[in-house]
Amino acid sequence: MMGMNPRQMKKLMKQLGIKMEELEGVEEVVLRMKGKEIILKEPAVTVMVVQGEKTYQIIPGSEEVREVLEISEDDIKLVMEQAGVDYDTAKKALEEAKGDLAEAILKLTEG
Repeated sequence: MMGMNPRQMKKLMKQLGIKMEELEGVEEVVLRMKGKEIILKEPAVTVMVVQGEKTYQIIPGSEEVREVLEISEDDIKLVMEQAGVDYDTAKKALEEAKGDLAEAILKLTEG
């Protein structure tokens, strides 16, 4: 296929049932995993449809990795019970303590 002109390439792709489309205006793509997120900013996103199956190709302009703190409902309830506080206060204390139950409870009960 070396040296094939774009028109020939389009014709061949059509014969093979392949459609490609560039998505316009994509600002970011977020990949969420346990404990972290990868944010792809200003990506070029192409959708390829082959035999009814979609494949997304993403080429990021820049990338940012963020740690994500996961706090369980059970942990929030435990802090609420032990410190005698409401849901939002318990959750905030856990976030500030980076999920450390003992630290969150101590912080809320001291003072």
